[in-house]
Amino acid sequence: MAGEGVSRAAGLSRPSRPATEESRSIRLGEQDLDYVLRRSPRRSFALQVDRRGVRVAVPWPATQPEIDRFIRSHHDWLLGKLAARVPAAAMAVEDGALFPLLGETCRLRLAGGVRSARWRLGADGVEELVLPDGGGARKALIRALRARALPWYGERVAEFCFRLGHAVPPVRLSSARTRWGSCSSRSGIRLHWRLIHLPPALIDYVVAHEVAHLAEMNHSPRFWAVVGALYPDWNAARVRLRDAGRALPVIDGADAALLAED
Repeated sequence: MAGEGVSRAAGLSRPSRPATEESRSIRLGEQDLDYVLRRSPRRSFALQVDRRGVRVAVPWPATQPEIDRFIRSHHDWLLGKLAARVPAAAMAVEDGALFPLLGETCRLRLAGGVRSARWRLGADGVEELVLPDGGGARKALIRALRARALPWYGERVAEFCFRLGHAVPPVRLSSARTRWGSCSSRSGIRLHWRLIHLPPALIDYVVAHEVAHLAEMNHSPRFWAVVGALYPDWNAARVRLRDAGRALPVIDGADAALLAED
């Protein structure tokens, strides 16, 4: 896991089961602490604090007493991180607001008499998104970004499938809270619509990661070898992606720091 966190090796085996998440609570001192527990085929315990709250990742065989001991062993660190957290401010959806698009700066324009979103190049060379002025501007912004994202992702998935020699699966958008992308043999590839904020090279890393799952539906050494063949600089991109997720503007109340590939 990424972000402000600590981890501990568990030395446990890796059952081949899909990851699950559930909400839990633990008593720390005089307060109840809510957290999200993620079980997956990992070998270590990890604790993370970000603007989503507290997240604990554990291997499948971990028992609740082991999880509780791990959390309590980081009592001071955990409460310190929670106290230092600064809530992220929501992006002001107003005329002239700036936001990232494909790694570049884009400007929002709100105009009366406009019925639908349209993209244009501003007089200063900055790309602009023109939206109808009114109370629905925030939702209109999200719709416009999603509409921009899907065809871009589709082209990149097709490119990496060509490199892999694999048929192109269905490509859909995702709004997952903790994943940039996912791949299923039944439903195809899903990519988070907010990737559209990031530089194309980082989008390509996520695409390559998910396309590699078409060959290896796991995170084995064979899988990472496929990723490396598709995207040789994947390790550095993975680190940059974590930083990029923390820097995303908050567009709506459901936004979360996106820190993991899948």
